Amino acid sequence: MLAEPTSLLDRPRPSPPLDWLTLTDAFEIACMVRCTPPPAADVRRLDPGPHRGGIAEFNREDAAHRMRQLLGRLDVPVQHELTTGGLRRRYELHRLAVPPQHRAAYANLLTTGWRQGRRELLGGPFPGASAARRLWRPRLAAAAWRAALLAGGRHVRRHCLGIRLADRDLAAVLVRSAALLEVPAALRPGAGCFLVIVPNGEYRTRITESAELAAAG
Repeated sequence: MLAEPTSLLDRPRPSPPLDWLTLTDAFEIACMVRCTPPPAADVRRLDPGPHRGGIAEFNREDAAHRMRQLLGRLDVPVQHELTTGGLRRRYELHRLAVPPQHRAAYANLLTTGWRQGRRELLGGPFPGASAARRLWRPRLAAAAWRAALLAGGRHVRRHCLGIRLADRDLAAVLVRSAALLEVPAALRPGAGCFLVIVPNGEYRTRITESAELAAAG
């Protein structure tokens, strides 16, 4: 039988908080991964965590390009594979794979980025918040929506823009993020998913403009 830890020094220590710039990039990646269905079953068996064994799959080139850009800024290498298929309706599948020797760092970034970013967005308001927090919380909100618009399932109707998600926590983050960007958003259950809805017109424009890549810096 293994001995119980005898002191606080024997217990695993949580990762230190990320600086705001690193946090925003890591949080956006975590949101993108949560927007997508899990990859192939063999990868899930390899690592069932939210970082999915360092594998992410997208059906849009711009989503894959954005994730590669973010990982490059975080000094995490990634391999990009493109698969095409279909007969009448062609499709593309972009698979990004972090090399095995870098997956621990990648997993730590996603885990810490998601927890810290989620706490910042859902935990407010913060009385007496610092100037940095007042500046970066809307940027975190924009990063969440940028991820959803790139990697989430679009549900476009004449009166609204919707994002289909399987992850309830991410859906709640998007609703709160919309509020920080002064946009009303509603959360509705769908068939096997959650639907986050933003009205068309001024509010949809505000969300999409906030999420433009130029705003990411």
